[in-house]
Amino acid sequence: MAPLLLLMLTLAVPASAAPAHAWRITKDHWNEADERGFGRFVTALGESGCSSSESCLRSSANPWRDSDAGFMDVDVDCAKLPYLLRGYYAWKNGLPFSYVDALSGPRDLRFGKTANRPVSRTAITDHGGGIDGPKALREMLDTVFTASYRTDASEGGSDFYSPALQPGSIRPGTVIYDTNAHVGIVWKVDESGRVHYMDAHPDFTITRSVYGPQFGASPMALGGGLKNWRPLQLVGAHREGNALVGGRIVLAANNQISDFSLTQYLGTDGRGHFAYNGAPLGYYEYVRVAVSGGRTDFNPVYELQATMRTLCNDLRDRAQYVDQAVQENLPRTNHPLRLPDNIYSSDDTAWENYATPSRDARLKAGFVGFHRDLKEMIGLWLARDGRIAYDGLDLRDDLLRAYDEQSQACTITYLSSDKTPVPMNFAMLERNLFAMSFDPYDCVELRWGDDRASCTNQTAKRRWYGAAQGLRNDYVRAMDGGAGTGGDVAEIESRGGPNAPDINIRNLIASMPPRAAFVQRFPGR
Repeated sequence: MAPLLLLMLTLAVPASAAPAHAWRITKDHWNEADERGFGRFVTALGESGCSSSESCLRSSANPWRDSDAGFMDVDVDCAKLPYLLRGYYAWKNGLPFSYVDALSGPRDLRFGKTANRPVSRTAITDHGGGIDGPKALREMLDTVFTASYRTDASEGGSDFYSPALQPGSIRPGTVIYDTNAHVGIVWKVDESGRVHYMDAHPDFTITRSVYGPQFGASPMALGGGLKNWRPLQLVGAHREGNALVGGRIVLAANNQISDFSLTQYLGTDGRGHFAYNGAPLGYYEYVRVAVSGGRTDFNPVYELQATMRTLCNDLRDRAQYVDQAVQENLPRTNHPLRLPDNIYSSDDTAWENYATPSRDARLKAGFVGFHRDLKEMIGLWLARDGRIAYDGLDLRDDLLRAYDEQSQACTITYLSSDKTPVPMNFAMLERNLFAMSFDPYDCVELRWGDDRASCTNQTAKRRWYGAAQGLRNDYVRAMDGGAGTGGDVAEIESRGGPNAPDINIRNLIASMPPRAAFVQRFPGR
C-alpha cells in the first residue's frame, strides 16, 4: 500500500472510535423494566434446555446471538454463570455494571469459617469511544469465583443483597449460594412456590433442578442462600450523544433497598424459626409458601411426583460425570496413595473434574429432605390438618401407585465394566444412594452402588471403597466444607458417620394405615 494512502486511512479513523462489539452505556441505572427484561432473558435460557454457557448464548433463546459471534465461545463454572448472564445482559442493553474484584483474606475462602469482605471493585464505565464488551466480560470472568458470594448478608458493599421471601422478590435472576462452593441462578418460580434454578459445573455443563435442602442452611455471616443483585447507579457521567461517559458507580445501601430482609437467616421470629400466618413451618417449606403468596395447600401425591422428577433429573446429571470418568479410563488407573485433604475442593485436576462428593452430598440431602417432607405431610393428613389438599379415597394407595409409576419412568442405564447394559430404576437408585462411590477411580458398578462380579476394582481399590463408607454416609457438610476429610486409606477409615439415614420412601408410604383403618379411626373422612 502506498505510504500516502496508508496515512490517509490512518487519519480517517478517529482516536476514540468505538471498539468492535462496543458496550455503550446509555442508562445510569437498572429500572424495573430492565430487571424484568433480565428475568425474561434468564427464563428463556432456562426453558431452552441449553447445556452449557456456549450453547445458551448460541441458542435461539438469546435474542442477541447474531450480534456477537466472537463472544459465543465462553465456558463458565457455577460461580461465573450468574455474572456472565448479568454482565452480558448489561452489555446488550446499555446498562452500567460493576463487580467486586478483591476480597479480604486468601483467594480461596470457600471453605473458611468466616465471611469475606469486599475491598475493591471494578466499575465498567465508558471513558469515551465505548467499552470493548467481550474484553470487559472476560476480565470479569477471570476475577469472580465462589468466594465472591461469601459475604456477610447484614453488611453492604457486596454485589448482592438478601431479599425478602415474598412474591416478586425471589424471581428469575435471583442467585442461590451454597457455602460449600456451589452457585445456581433462578430461572423460574412456579405457582406453587417452587424455585427452579440452573447451575454450571467444573466440566462447564449446565443442569437444572429445584431449590431445597441440597443447598444447606447458612449463617448470616457466610451469606449463603438466596441473593439478589444489588442496585447500583452511575453518577457524575456526562452525555455524549446517546452514551454516558465517565462517572462512577454507587451501590445502594441495605436500608435503601425496599425488599432487603434478613428473614432467611433470622427466621420470622428473629430466632431462626419460621411461621406463616401463625403456622410453624420448616425453612424450605416456608420459602415455598412465602414466595407463592401463601399457598399452603399441599397435595402429597403431586408433591411426590414433582420431587421424584426433580431427583431423577439430578441423578441423570450425575450419570454424565460417572460416564466421563469411565471415558478417561480412571477406573483402570491405579488409585492415588491419598485422597485430597479436602475432598470437596482440590487442586488435583482429575479429582476436581471427575469426583462427585459435593454433587452426591447435595443429592443425598435432597433425598433426606424428600423423606422428611413426605413424612410430615402424611402426619398432617393423619391429623386432619387443613394444609393437606387431598380429596381422593385412599392416600396410601395413591401414593404407592404414584411412586411405582415415577420409579419406572426414572430409569438410568449404565454400561458395566464388561460392557453389559444395566438398567436401574428410581427405587434401586434410592436403595443404593449411600453406597454410590464418589471416587472416580472406582469401577462404574460401585459408582452406582451396584456391587457385582463385573467390577474391575483390585483388592487395594476395594479397601479404599470400604474405607470411604463413613464419608458416603455424610450428607450435611460442615461449614468448613469437609477440610480434613482426605488422607491415606487408614485415615479415611476413621472419617464420616457410622450410619446412613433412612430414605426409603416406599416403606414410609407402606407404613401408613390403609383406607379401611383410617376411616375407622376418623369416621366421616
